[in-house]
Amino acid sequence: MNTNHLSERLAAVAGFVPKDTILADIGSDHAYLPCYLVNKGVIQRAIAGEVVKGPFESAKRNVQANGFSDRIQVRLANGLFAIEETDGVETITIAGMGGTLITTILNEGKDRLASVKRIITQPNLHAIAIRQWAVENDFQLVDEEIMQEDGKIYEILVLERGTANYSPTDLLVGPILREKCTAVFREKWEREMREWRRVVAALDKAEQTEEIRQKKSSILNNYEIVRKVLAT
Repeated sequence: MNTNHLSERLAAVAGFVPKDTILADIGSDHAYLPCYLVNKGVIQRAIAGEVVKGPFESAKRNVQANGFSDRIQVRLANGLFAIEETDGVETITIAGMGGTLITTILNEGKDRLASVKRIITQPNLHAIAIRQWAVENDFQLVDEEIMQEDGKIYEILVLERGTANYSPTDLLVGPILREKCTAVFREKWEREMREWRRVVAALDKAEQTEEIRQKKSSILNNYEIVRKVLAT
């Protein structure tokens, strides 16, 4: 992976970045995504935010090696605290983390979102947390994608400002992904259902405390939701 060629996962994220936007890539790692987007002439400029010293140094070296220091600023900061009001950031990308961590980043840096029009997230798991965050913070889903790379399945959720109310089904599986209902979508949820069956079987053998009963009830509720979606 380099400034000319991204992984399929990051290339899919890049595909949702608007032309001529000002980008903040949070958890930028080696800054491959902003470097790629500058190299392809997609974005005006970018902030590459990284909280870990090693990846921060790698990002700085990569930006300098590609001659993009005038277009990409690499900053060592926690989450959205890499963004300053004067940056005029319009688009945020957060990829390769769990959905719960992504929502924590968005919540903790909420005051840094004033100029932001689009948030592109790629959660490795628990995408429902991002959909719930969107509803609670006046954002809505404008697109969703699901893809498979090296045996792993990834979802991409694209948010823009607006109000939305999603059903429990749409929060769990995604309103747009549900409509598309691709082969990868079906494979993801068939995998989940197999895992849920395994977990429920294990819970059945455990002492039936209230906590165990509640956990089993939650899993069975999600199982039934997904079963109905896949049956349509």
